[in-house]
Amino acid sequence: MRIGGTCRYVTCCYPLLFPLFIQYGLTGRSGHGFACRLSLIVATRHRTLPRGSSVLRVLHLVRHASAGDRHAWRGDDDARPLDAAGHAQAEAIASTLAAAPVRRILSSPSVRCTQTIEPLATKLGLDIEISAELAEGADGRRTEALLERLCGAAGDSVLCSHGDVIPEVLWRLSYRGVEVNPTRCKKASIWELHVLDRAVSHGIYRSPRSLRAWMEGLT
Repeated sequence: MRIGGTCRYVTCCYPLLFPLFIQYGLTGRSGHGFACRLSLIVATRHRTLPRGSSVLRVLHLVRHASAGDRHAWRGDDDARPLDAAGHAQAEAIASTLAAAPVRRILSSPSVRCTQTIEPLATKLGLDIEISAELAEGADGRRTEALLERLCGAAGDSVLCSHGDVIPEVLWRLSYRGVEVNPTRCKKASIWELHVLDRAVSHGIYRSPRSLRAWMEGLT
């Protein structure tokens, strides 16, 4: 199979190919472009919950806010902070999630991630838990295992991570039949992963634009 090619016929069989992505290391940055081309032809629909069931909790998967230009930054990339736009996005995220029953806030060790959820942590009076499973370049299996543990925890959880980690988690959920679109992961976006019976049942994507519109509606 030619990785750089466009394989339009894989619409119906991409779940069968995903184990190969994992086997050959194509689920991180190296395979992101290829994965995106595949998922562009996969429709994402909102899942209707079974009658009599209810969502017990939500995992709010947040991609860090705007943090300037990676290539222009001098120094350790983990120390790269949010820019002015990123701080505004962080405030919007805090206002959006402040009313949720959040019990835990977890973050990648990178400064741009901790700064993204600092306003929320301040509003809720919660500590930020640093998690290696959310760091850039983290093993997707470990990140997936973290989500599985949080599915059984009380209350909602907020997890802030990166543009390589979040799509890989979404791909893994998609392979298990959860209706999510792994290509949707803009900076300062939120994936609401709804948990039913201790497992993610479906996801809802909140784009940075929708957060801005929600904030403007309050003023």
